[in-house]
Amino acid sequence: MAQVSPAPGEDSSPALALVNSLLLAPDGSDLDLIATPDEAARWLADRSLGTGVLVREADLVRLAELRAAVRDLFIARSAARVPDDHSVDVVNAAAATTSRTPFVVWSPDGPRREWATSMPNSVDDSLAQIAADAIDVLCGDRAATIRRCEAHGCVRLFLREHARRRWCCTTCGDRVRAARHYRLQQAQRHN
Repeated sequence: MAQVSPAPGEDSSPALALVNSLLLAPDGSDLDLIATPDEAARWLADRSLGTGVLVREADLVRLAELRAAVRDLFIARSAARVPDDHSVDVVNAAAATTSRTPFVVWSPDGPRREWATSMPNSVDDSLAQIAADAIDVLCGDRAATIRRCEAHGCVRLFLREHARRRWCCTTCGDRVRAARHYRLQQAQRHN
């Protein structure tokens, strides 16, 4: 699996990290960081979304579908447009498979229902947590900070933590600045 520095917000949002697990390779092809069941299982474990979860080929398809749906929702939110209904349905369906269990707590005021969420032990649980995080990002304060990296050839999204930030990482910022410097040097040579 290729090592890529995390974009701002990936540490607090597994949904954003999932979106950014599909990159654009230098040759223009897709570079999927979770293309195999083992890579997907490792990716989930690294984000505390399931240790020892058995990921099958069919689960990879579901993970890719959720990734595409979350990406569509995040981009729609950042562009102030309405997303595809299918993307909304995919995220809601994944969120609905959570393994939250109700239990009763009896206090002097009487019984009340509380919820326990177990550690994910299936791909369904992992996908539900990612979908729930996507919903939290989209419907919370972080929604206004969703941005696309402005570097040419970069497809990653990030949560803008600083008003002047335009790139997902310093590598992209350095590439943009180097290209701008090169263009300026070329223009001065031709004048």
